[in-house]
Amino acid sequence: MQILFPKEPAEYCGRDLVLVFSALVDGERVQCAITAEALEDHFGAESLREDDVQKAFEAHRHTIESAARKLLQELGNKPVLLHSGFFRFYQA
Repeated sequence: MQILFPKEPAEYCGRDLVLVFSALVDGERVQCAITAEALEDHFGAESLREDDVQKAFEAHRHTIESAARKLLQELGNKPVLLHSGFFRFYQA
């Protein structure tokens, strides 16, 4: 399974308080997202505001994409949502 992350900007969804980014799994685009809460709890976002979560995402993009890759390897080409609890387990 080949998993790539295009270097496209992540998009903030204020309604759901998530930052959405894409993965390419065997050439097929799959939506990935991380909650603003996870960015605040584990990656230093100062608040849930768009600017703050974007900065935290970009500063820790490699770690976040690695976590998404781990889930994609388990789930295949299904959408992934990274919650704060995942990072407590993932980093343990």
